[in-house]
Amino acid sequence: MKLDLNDTTATDVNKALLQARRASGTPAVGMVLTMVVVIDEEFAYDAMRAAQQASQEHPSRTVVVIRRHPRSPRDRTHSRLDAEVRLAADAGPGETVVLRLYGEVRDHAQSVVLPLLLPDAPVVVWWPVDAPDKPAEDPLGALAQRRITDMDACPDPLGELEKRAAAYAPGDTDLAWTRLTLWRSALAAALDQEHAPVRSVAVEAEPGNPSAELLLRWLRARLEVSGEVRPSAGPAITAVRLETDRGDVSVVREDGPLATLTLPGQPPRSLALKIRPTSELIAEELRRLDADDMYEIALRGAGATSGSAADAGAV
Repeated sequence: MKLDLNDTTATDVNKALLQARRASGTPAVGMVLTMVVVIDEEFAYDAMRAAQQASQEHPSRTVVVIRRHPRSPRDRTHSRLDAEVRLAADAGPGETVVLRLYGEVRDHAQSVVLPLLLPDAPVVVWWPVDAPDKPAEDPLGALAQRRITDMDACPDPLGELEKRAAAYAPGDTDLAWTRLTLWRSALAAALDQEHAPVRSVAVEAEPGNPSAELLLRWLRARLEVSGEVRPSAGPAITAVRLETDRGDVSVVREDGPLATLTLPGQPPRSLALKIRPTSELIAEELRRLDADDMYEIALRGAGATSGSAADAGAV
């Protein structure tokens, strides 16, 4: 079911949601959170598709905020809100509200979004592109328990990483970090089998990959060793090599969904290590909504002093 509301208000959108829910027989009690997606029209389709796929695991109300660029001087001052309400087959197990903001209301999106949040449910804000420099201080970010950005979508990912480190607040996370989950699991499994001390680390990745820099900082902080990022042809991270007294521990993924784990004195073995789609990354982030202390350590290195991080495992 899809309803279009032109030149409307947040109150009318709420009424339309209630009427559509009654007409389709879809209850609201099954939804576990509100997800706010802040995006441009150019990237809206892909972002909404990823959010809808993630809602298969986490039924939610997805509020998509699209700030439209004014075409004339009058449009810059005339406030207008157009909305789409999507339920059932058009929104998966949850419901989707698409808000297009024109004029002055573009700068006050939080006043439109606030009445549409599910009561007594967590709020997650996701900026697929063009995230604010300080997500926690953004008016929409201030509504959320979890704020998701993506350095990899920025023109200067490594420069963006430094901004994220300087502005970090509990509840912040980034998909560049989420992309490392499988790598971290593989390395943890390798170190569980190889107990020789690690002397240095090397991460090989395509130039400018922020996940590689995060992984290097994480390993250096947790293993207390030196290391470097080495350029490769990609895609993304292609190898991690840990130098030990008994030989190298390496996880190498040159291409495809499989990687090769090599341990000193043991035959190589294959690991599943695919590049995951955005929908899987978002679904993972929605599984936990507390502060990500490990992400803070990866951003800031050994200088991070989060209480729970001090008790965390090495990898």
